[in-house]
Amino acid sequence: MNHPTVTRDQWLAERRALLAREKELTRLQDRIAEERRALPWVRLRQDYVLDTPAGPRRLAELFQGRRQLLVQHFMFGPGWEQGCKSCSFMADHLDAMAPHLAQRDIALLVVSRAPLAEIEPFRQRMGWRFTWASSHGSTFNRDFNVSFAPQDRVDGAVFYNFEMRPFPAEEAPGISIFCKDDAGEVFHTYATFGRGVEVMMGTYGLIDLTPRGRDEAGLDHTMAWVRHHDRYEADAAPAPAACCAARG
Repeated sequence: MNHPTVTRDQWLAERRALLAREKELTRLQDRIAEERRALPWVRLRQDYVLDTPAGPRRLAELFQGRRQLLVQHFMFGPGWEQGCKSCSFMADHLDAMAPHLAQRDIALLVVSRAPLAEIEPFRQRMGWRFTWASSHGSTFNRDFNVSFAPQDRVDGAVFYNFEMRPFPAEEAPGISIFCKDDAGEVFHTYATFGRGVEVMMGTYGLIDLTPRGRDEAGLDHTMAWVRHHDRYEADAAPAPAACCAARG
């Protein structure tokens, strides 16, 4: 790596200048978080029923006794051999976060359109403990704009990330937030897609601190380097187009 080198005093001066910019970004993120919390809510009119290892459950029953529910829309369609690599990268962070989120009245739920019988072997292979439900047979995925039927495409575009845009797959990544009131009614409060799902990719935050950073510029697509965590050594060949590489 060929990089400028300076004295410690010069480095300190430049680091302080960068710190001022980092603090600006932190304050901006705080303001945006306030605006996010101020968004109006949408009351769910449909009583979605999802398939879980404990049997069919209404969405309202999957809050685990909490008021808030964070849903990862995991790309795993019916008939797929395994879940998306990039969605798996996201999911790898969940089990460690779950007890801390629970202290803030937040439950976690992962939802995919594949039948539960196809999801469970993959979940066990990956060693994940979080609740993973199947929306197979329901309109949950399509209603929240993360699964697309042929009729959803208009001139090759689908409604994703809040606009009509080309998307190469029938499944897409996303995060949805729900809240339940005292009467048990469920509200949709927030959703994020595209690069917004990086909020679940804590590993990227650490990578961004290093000199080489993400080092993705020469790759076919941004997340071409990502593998299922049990396949990094076994699957060293170049990956095909990422199933849910961050876009937009």
